[in-house]
Amino acid sequence: MNVQLTNDELNSIRDLLKDYQPANKAIDALERHDGNLDISFEELWIEKNGTEAMKGGKNVWQTTLDVLRDELCGDEGFRARLSECTKSPENAVLLTAAITSLMALTAIPLDPSIATIIVIYILKIGLNVYCQYTEPGDENKGSLPPSK
Repeated sequence: MNVQLTNDELNSIRDLLKDYQPANKAIDALERHDGNLDISFEELWIEKNGTEAMKGGKNVWQTTLDVLRDELCGDEGFRARLSECTKSPENAVLLTAAITSLMALTAIPLDPSIATIIVIYILKIGLNVYCQYTEPGDENKGSLPPSK
């Protein structure tokens, strides 16, 4: 299921992250794709890694979310950072800290613009939903609840 940001959400995020340069690339991609997070992620992924990294027909967006699951869902520090962002969504420092925390936490070398897309996605749907959605063996995979 595609998760999209509204124009108001995009404008808020652009304003919030205006001083965090790597976010500009992510937000520009989101605007080009009408707030569609997975298509924006794919564009940035191909730009950074080329199309060779996408061989085999697998969805790189879903695969990345699945791989990050164990690292993010079990890390109390990351949970705390996201919780802080949720409590103070207007605080750019907290959002930037969550993005840099994601990059530091993962074994995957993530470009800051790609990490920005992932954090925005997780904030949009909620960490608990993300963790449940990407849980291995879940027969409901692919049917996220409607966007907030």
